[in-house]
Amino acid sequence: MVQELLGAFAAAGCVGLVYLAMAARVVKQYERGVLFRLGRVAGDVRPPGLTLIIPVVDRLQKINMQIVTLPIPAQEGITRDNVTVRVDAVVYFRVVDAESALVKVEDYKFAVSQMAQTSLRSIIGKSELDDLLSNREKLNEGLELMIDSPAVGWGIQVDRVEIKDVSLPDTMKRSMARQAEADRERRARIINADAELQASKKLAEAAQQMSDQPTALQLRLLQTVMAVAAEKNSTLVLPIPVELLHFLEKGHQQLPASNSDGGQRAG
Repeated sequence: MVQELLGAFAAAGCVGLVYLAMAARVVKQYERGVLFRLGRVAGDVRPPGLTLIIPVVDRLQKINMQIVTLPIPAQEGITRDNVTVRVDAVVYFRVVDAESALVKVEDYKFAVSQMAQTSLRSIIGKSELDDLLSNREKLNEGLELMIDSPAVGWGIQVDRVEIKDVSLPDTMKRSMARQAEADRERRARIINADAELQASKKLAEAAQQMSDQPTALQLRLLQTVMAVAAEKNSTLVLPIPVELLHFLEKGHQQLPASNSDGGQRAG
């Protein structure tokens, strides 16, 4: 009798262990469990930890709640200013409602991927090339809004969208390089012309000052001679003042005039 009771208890224990093994489920910290009972959602979403289900009757579906990094394949399109480009991006999203992500959409990752691709093509068609190259933050915000609007109903939250690369045709790259080179050359010429203008103004002021004070020209000449002599050169080039040349020229013009006056008087 005792042996039969022990055997019955052992059999019941074995059945209980088997049932517990079949009914026990472990939900990880980054997961949430959605319980389906005979095909219908039963109860609330199961939190992390150990949870029990009814074998055969219940089915526990786990949903990952971590942030998913989804690369968007490069999409080719024509911008508003008729330039063909290829643009790729990346989407960061996560599930905030496990039940909606599992029930309302068949494959939420595939759905977000397709929505991101169509939204990226739409952004390319609405933007100009300069916006794609220099105003990416605004485009990222618009792209995030376009993806997030339908994803909210699926229990998905889009955290961030980033445009990674914009590929241009080779002809467009060469044209942009020539444009940048021409722009740099234009700015260099403007800077040189501005420098020449400023230098001419300063030289005119210096010339005016020297004309008012003739001794300033002599001081400048002596200063130049001292600067040349400081280099310890064996040859010293001494410039002749322009005033001296004018004086000699005037003297040469007065000499023939005086000779002609003397000849007329002798006759």
